[in-house]
Order: sequence, then C-alpha cells, then structure tokens
Amino acid sequence: MKIRTRAFRVPHDKKVSLAKWPTRVAPMYDSDEDYERLLGKHVDKLSKLQELMYASDRFALLLIFQGMDTSGKDGVIKHVMSGVNPQGCRVTSFKHPSAVELQHDFLWRSTRELPERGMIGIFNRSYYEEVLVVRVHPELLRSEGLPDARLKGDKVWKQRFQAMTDLERHLDRCGTRVIKFFLHVSKDEQRDRLIASLDDPDKLWKFNVADVDERNCWPVYVDAYERCLSATSTPRAPWYVVPADDKQNARLIVSRIVVETLEELDMRYPELDAAEREKLLSVRAQLDDCPDRRASGNDATTSPSLRDRCVRYPET
Repeated sequence: MKIRTRAFRVPHDKKVSLAKWPTRVAPMYDSDEDYERLLGKHVDKLSKLQELMYASDRFALLLIFQGMDTSGKDGVIKHVMSGVNPQGCRVTSFKHPSAVELQHDFLWRSTRELPERGMIGIFNRSYYEEVLVVRVHPELLRSEGLPDARLKGDKVWKQRFQAMTDLERHLDRCGTRVIKFFLHVSKDEQRDRLIASLDDPDKLWKFNVADVDERNCWPVYVDAYERCLSATSTPRAPWYVVPADDKQNARLIVSRIVVETLEELDMRYPELDAAEREKLLSVRAQLDDCPDRRASGNDATTSPSLRDRCVRYPET
C-alpha cells in the first residue's frame, strides 16, 4: 500500500480539531514480516540520503516529536533512525528546564542543540513544550521569571507561536528543513499502554506516576495541541498528525515522510574540477607504483618494509 503522506499533513492557517484526525488507520503492511521489509526499505533509503546530505554539506534536517505520554516517541525514533550512521544523527530529549535554562529566553536551550549542516537533529519534545505543558500548568510559566505584564491574557501564547514560526523560517532560509510530528494516540490506547507497563517487569522502570496525573488533564492538553498545530504548521515547517495507536503504522508513516522530505532537497555529491581530478589521478598513480604493492601483488600494507620504503618517519 502506498503511503499518502499528505493525508497526515496539517494545512497552513487551518483550525485543527483533533477529534477529526484518526488515531488509527488501516494497516499499511500485510504482516509483521511485510512491516519489517517496508521499514527496512525506508531506513536503508534514509541512510543513503543522510550520507548524501553530509557529503553535499548544504542542508540539515530537524525532526521534532511531540505527543501525549506513551504515544510512542521513543520507539519511533529508535526504529526509524536505526540504520542511520550515528555520526550523522543526534537525539536531544528535553526535560524540565534547569535553573540555568530558566535564566534565558524559552528558545535558548533548543537553539543550542540545532543540527549543523549535513546532520539530522531529533528533538524528543522541544520548544513546543512552552505552549503545551506550560500552558496546561500556568505555574510553570510564572517560574520563568517573565515580567508581570507578559503573564496576562493569551498574548504570551500568540507571541510564542510567532517566535517559533519566525525561528523555523530563519532555519529554512539557512538550509535547515524542519518537520514536526504529533503522534496522535487515543485515551483508551494510552490507558492500555500504561497498564501494560505496570504488568511487565521489563517495562516497569518506564512507568511514571506523574503520567497518570497528566492523563487527568487530557482535555486541556487536546485544546493546547489544537491551538499549537493550528498556529504553527507552515508550508516550509509543517506539522504531521500521525495516527499512533498502531505503533508499526506510525513508524512507517514517519519514515516515509522523512525520506520524501530529504528527496525533495537539491542534494548532490561534490564534483571535482579538472585540476583536482588530475591531482587525484597523480596520487592514484603513485600509490599504484608503490614498490611494496608490486612486491606483494595487491596489498601494500602486508609488506614488512612499507615504513622504510614508502614513508619516511623521523628518528625517535
């Protein structure tokens, strides 16, 4: 089944009602074996595209993952990025801000972790927490030390939405593409996953009592997410609402979106000019004519006299 990724993309300047977005869609795989085959195909393509992006040295990619507790963010990151060279990818998980971070503006700690050219940066939660959990729990906003005038009414949220979209436009102009994923899980599925964590000794360490408390805020979180998605999905930094009740489906959708985004970039391997090519041909000829290579037939490194005959080291 072809994955039509645009079906999950949040339109620009459209009001979002999450009740109209499914948390589960028909499986995009025929069996567990078919799922593994499809995901492997996506991951292999993603790995090659990341290598190309690194070689071209013109673009970076920032992936942002948000979602309710137990929505599967860790699993998506683990499985989708499993085949990417670890040197070309960095994951940053944002927890409660430190005392030092609270002394800076709300974007400061995130901008320090932005990916450099050639890299894929992954934010497991992000600066969007500042209009989600902070909106649900106003005491967190007050702890940020803002002037009193900034805490009144809804103006602070509109200003933060503007700051976030301005940042993403700036990043896009500088070659960093931003893709944002909201993993959309149902409340019933979240309950089942919390129970599964309690019943499985190997997963019990993941359980956090605070997740149950946050579950009681479900309607408030839904409202915060709807406002956020409506205000910050832009043509160059879109949000995707990914149905996440089926973890395997979610991973296939996310991996396909990432591959498509990289394929859209104007990337190519660096081309050598005539002088550079001639120089490399000369080096190739020197290596081919190395006496040790002639003596051994194929492998110069096997010759015991390589150090003396091909390279001169200073006396120690």
